[in-house]
Amino acid sequence: MAQLHRRSRIRESNISALSDERLRARFAAIRAEFEVPEGFPEPVLAEAEHVASAPLDWPDRDETAVPFLTIDPPGSMDLDQAMHIEPIDEGFRVRYAIAYLPAFVAPGGAIDTEAHTRGQTIYSPDVRTPLHPPQVSEGAASLLPGQVRAAYVWDMTVGSDGEGTEVTVYRALVRSVDRFDYAQVQELLDGGTDDSRLRGLRAVGRARIAFEQRRGGASLPMPEQEVTTDDSGAVVLGFRPPLEVEEWNAQISLMTGMAAAELMVGAKVGILRTLPAPRPEAIERFRREAKALGVEWHDDQPYGEFLRGLDRTNPKHLALIYDATGLFRGSAYAAFDGQVPDNPEHGALASIYAHVTAPLRRLVDRYGLAVSEAISSGQTIPEWARAGLAELPDIMARTSRTANGVERACTDAVEAAVLSQRIDEEFEAVVVDNSEHGRWLIQLTDPAVIAAASTKVRIDNGDIVTARLVKAEVEAGEVRFEVLERRGALT
Repeated sequence: MAQLHRRSRIRESNISALSDERLRARFAAIRAEFEVPEGFPEPVLAEAEHVASAPLDWPDRDETAVPFLTIDPPGSMDLDQAMHIEPIDEGFRVRYAIAYLPAFVAPGGAIDTEAHTRGQTIYSPDVRTPLHPPQVSEGAASLLPGQVRAAYVWDMTVGSDGEGTEVTVYRALVRSVDRFDYAQVQELLDGGTDDSRLRGLRAVGRARIAFEQRRGGASLPMPEQEVTTDDSGAVVLGFRPPLEVEEWNAQISLMTGMAAAELMVGAKVGILRTLPAPRPEAIERFRREAKALGVEWHDDQPYGEFLRGLDRTNPKHLALIYDATGLFRGSAYAAFDGQVPDNPEHGALASIYAHVTAPLRRLVDRYGLAVSEAISSGQTIPEWARAGLAELPDIMARTSRTANGVERACTDAVEAAVLSQRIDEEFEAVVVDNSEHGRWLIQLTDPAVIAAASTKVRIDNGDIVTARLVKAEVEAGEVRFEVLERRGALT
């Protein structure tokens, strides 16, 4: 299937009841094609069993009296982060605990060697292929509720305006007392909860969003596909509406990553997540596209603020959202030791930034955390962390290609399975993108499918059209439509 500026993704879902054996077989074939490992070698599992019961390192500081909480998708077991937020004079104190993997991963050991091969957790709808063995990632290192765990604690002060004023990082023992999913937190806040930790998350999240807008950062409201099964085990594909709490929670993670980047840049050693800022001509081209679609964009309005205001349920806005993906290209990791990279910023965030909040799922985060904690505490950076920085960009680039390839191929297969019995049916769709090869990208709303289409009629981005399904092959992961008529454009 064509991938014309396609950026929506299928979330990891519990589809154990899936009855479509063709789809299960296709997922397995995709993992084989991308050489995704099926399990852990015996030496890795043996080492994991040992360190889970006899950690290699354990913090002296005890912060178990702090009532941390976690917020994750339902069913998650690899819990990287826990938080506690409380109001203080003129702002908030945010304590963000992140799993401390040096307690369980010996440099050069079996777990470490395997992690360098895998690079990151790989997600497909039916199987999650973890970075670390489950004895560690879902057990001893995971910040599960009621369990004493080792963690890096980021102790941050945030002003009421959303700007960070102070940060320290230290190793400590922590204990999460509450485990929430996003829907639960949203429901509690909407219902007027008196939990000051959750109210603090909302306040800090909103303040950080406002701060992001002031500094010129941008968030793209891409639609997100979700695959589930119905009571019969048949696959169901829909667009999942976002919850406000998800962005508030993401803002805490982003704030921590920015604080880590500031520590690394100040010490001139570390690894950053970078993204070139959009070129002026690209923004101007995007502005012309908005004008052509009739979407108002004031001359003095920054592009990030404009993007945040787009409505993914409006066909014209949806076309712009897909077009805007062209502004965010070239993300990479930049390792450095002694000299800060010439272009250290993450253009979408309008800030320097580092990945440090998901060490159970991303290799690079383990290094960024070790470097940041050492800098903050005035200690020597561990030799394994400093020496290993240089190879991380290549490892993460290689494994990201695998992760993205698996995700795209699985999405294609799911869409084909959903539509496979509906050949020659007609659907209403929105035109969201085009290419120089005469193909277009259309988005159906029911079912939630994004696919390539040919046309013999005149169409443009943002048009509402009738499209006929001409092909849906699960084994090839291919879906194709033909646009029959232009029904108009939303004004």
